[in-house]
Amino acid sequence: QVQLVESGGGSVQPGGSLNLSCAVSGADMDYYSIGWFRQAPGKEREGVSCISVTDTDYADSVKGRFTISRDNAKNTVYLQMNSLKSEDTGVYYCAADWGIYVCMNRGEYQYWGQGTQVTVSS
Repeated sequence: QVQLVESGGGSVQPGGSLNLSCAVSGADMDYYSIGWFRQAPGKEREGVSCISVTDTDYADSVKGRFTISRDNAKNTVYLQMNSLKSEDTGVYYCAADWGIYVCMNRGEYQYWGQGTQVTVSS
């Protein structure tokens, strides 16, 4: 059973930073893609960033501010978020699966975490 647990969310002022973690169990991390998605109130869940075995990808809105990384030995994927803006507010979810074709496509992921809240406000 693949399980994902997000942590690291919180409340910060604009311009601040947070580092989200996604701890994965029950999966061979050498073969899995991991995606970070977020959902703001009243909006659809959108892709933020993802990391496959060989590549990374970012939404245009976060390029240059967010960095995704993975530590397969710790079964953990991180999302370092800098220069946060109010529009980054939302619940952040990580997702995992293998055989992903487009890692920013949420429809391709079978396994999801419960989410962690990120609030950016002055």
